Amino acid sequence: MIGSYARLGPSEASVQLYYEDVGQGPPVLLIHGFGTSTYTWRHIMPEIVRNHRVVAVDLKGFGQSDKPLDERYSVSDQAKLLAQLIEDLDLRDLTVVGHSYGGGIALLLALEDDNRLGNRISKLAILDTIAYPQNIPVFFQMLSTPLVSHLGVRMVPPNAQVRVALQIAYHDNSKIDDSEVEVYAAPLKTAAGKHAIIHSARQIVPEDIAQISERYRSIKLPTLILWCDHDRIVPLEVGLKLRRTLPNSTLRIVEDCGHMPQEEQPEQTLELLQGFLSGKIAGR
Repeated sequence: MIGSYARLGPSEASVQLYYEDVGQGPPVLLIHGFGTSTYTWRHIMPEIVRNHRVVAVDLKGFGQSDKPLDERYSVSDQAKLLAQLIEDLDLRDLTVVGHSYGGGIALLLALEDDNRLGNRISKLAILDTIAYPQNIPVFFQMLSTPLVSHLGVRMVPPNAQVRVALQIAYHDNSKIDDSEVEVYAAPLKTAAGKHAIIHSARQIVPEDIAQISERYRSIKLPTLILWCDHDRIVPLEVGLKLRRTLPNSTLRIVEDCGHMPQEEQPEQTLELLQGFLSGKIAGR
C-alpha cells in the first residue's frame, strides 16, 4: 500500500511520520504498539476499510517514520504529534484504536480531546494497553537499562531480538512467521532505529503514569477494552481495572492469545472491533 508523509511537530524539531489513509466513511485512527508499525494491522485493516476511512500511522521512531537522535519518544511526545495529524487531516467523529504502547497514546489523546482537539474523538478502542504502573518483562527491562541496552541492541542480530520479543508477545509461537520478523527487524539494522527503540523502551511506562491514570475516570467516551487471555506483557488485571475505571467502557476477552490480538487472533479481534464500530457492542 502506498502511503504518505506528514511533517509534524515544532519547526525546530519537526519529524516526518509515515501514514496510510484509505477508504471512506467515519474515520478510524490505528496506533500500533512498541516495536511494530502499520504492518501490525495487515490482517484487519482491509475489512475495516470497507465501511470507514482508516488512517494507520507509523509512530515516531518506528516503521517508515523518522527516527531522530533525540530523546522525545514518550507517550506524551507521540500524542502531541498525533494530535497535530488528527487536526491536519481534519478527522472528526473519530474512533481511536491503540495497541499496547499505542493504547497509552490513545488514552492520552482521549484525556486531551476537550482542550487540544475540540472534541474530535467520539470512540476509543484499546488493546492490551499500558495504563498503570507495572513491571515489564526482563527483555524490555534490558532495553531500558542504559549500558545493557546499547550492548544488546548493537551485538544481538536484529532478527534475533525481534523473534525473542515476539515469542514473549505471542501465546502460540507457531503463528510467528519469518516475514513478520523481517519487517520488524528492518529498522533495527540502522543506527537511528537502534536509538529509537532504546529511548522508546526507557519511556514505555511514563514516569507520571500514576498521575495520568488518576484522570481516566474523566474519559466519558464509549470505550472498547480488548484483552488477550494469556498476556504476559500487560496482564489482564490491567484491563479489568480499566473496565472498572472508565465510566462508559466494556471489556471483551480475546481467547488463546498473548499480547497482540490483531496479529495472533485477527478474526476474533476484527469481529469485536466491527461490532464496536457499528454500535452492536457499546459501553455499559
